Amino acid sequence: MNEQIKQLAIESKLIAPEYNGFDHTRLSISQQKFAELIVLECMRMCEVTEMSFVTHDCDVEASGAITVKQFIAEYFGVE
Repeated sequence: MNEQIKQLAIESKLIAPEYNGFDHTRLSISQQKFAELIVLECMRMCEVTEMSFVTHDCDVEASGAITVKQFIAEYFGVE
């Protein structure tokens, strides 16, 4: 599991941090998929924003939207 997603799950009290050496931090497959889908939707919104900027000849802004999408993908380990 991606460390950032795991930390968000701990902060939201979805899972508990490690306690006495026993790992309570495992998310179910459906919980992991849910987190991944949220990240993918954020990345899709970056693509929509890029297309809007391209349509209006705002190349610098379009490039920024793609940079944000790439940063999100790398940060959360999602492709």
